[in-house]
Amino acid sequence: MSTAYAHFLNHTGRPIHKSTHYFLAYERHFSPFINRPLTFLEIGAGNGGSSEYWKAYFGPLARIVTLDINPACKEFEDEQVFVRIGDQSDPGFLQSVIDEFGAFDIVLDDGSHMMPHVKASFDYLYPRMSKNGVYMVEDMHTAYWEEYGGGLKSQASFVERFKDFIDDINVRFIRDNNGSVQGLDGAYCLSIYESILVIERSSFINGKMTLLGDSQRRVNLNAS
Repeated sequence: MSTAYAHFLNHTGRPIHKSTHYFLAYERHFSPFINRPLTFLEIGAGNGGSSEYWKAYFGPLARIVTLDINPACKEFEDEQVFVRIGDQSDPGFLQSVIDEFGAFDIVLDDGSHMMPHVKASFDYLYPRMSKNGVYMVEDMHTAYWEEYGGGLKSQASFVERFKDFIDDINVRFIRDNNGSVQGLDGAYCLSIYESILVIERSSFINGKMTLLGDSQRRVNLNAS
């Protein structure tokens, strides 16, 4: 059993609501940050159980910052959890949070799940987060729902935007780009799960091609 799922099953505090398979993604992408100094941004406070969960999962060195539009969520604060009230799509509000807490190592968007809000948060936060950070958006089944601003193949959907990221992280290999693909700063890995999208960053990507082995034993690929 994963550590992430075990913490969930043992949770006895405020209510927390998660799909079971999400914990596989959490374990894969978040476990390297356990018991390390960490500034974690959670968009969407819910009923307060998630911030309690993340504090238990990451350990005493984690600083959990939670954003929500509901002022009542301020009661979830404690010595490790900091709640700030505002709109996740408001650049001014997001910048004020960055000014206060610095660059985030992990951003988890579990907020409104509305496509304009998801896009606005990503566009502002991703370039300003840690160069070795992880950006995760969950509950992306809403990207297929019109009432959330999405729909299958809709250009307003964050899932469709995410598909373009495949070109963005491979921009240096595109021969006929003509500036149409700008690239995604620092991204080296995209991961897709049912209803979860993940972008991982790295401050250094070693793309050097290296040939090893005995060159005399190479096969003539042009032989008939």
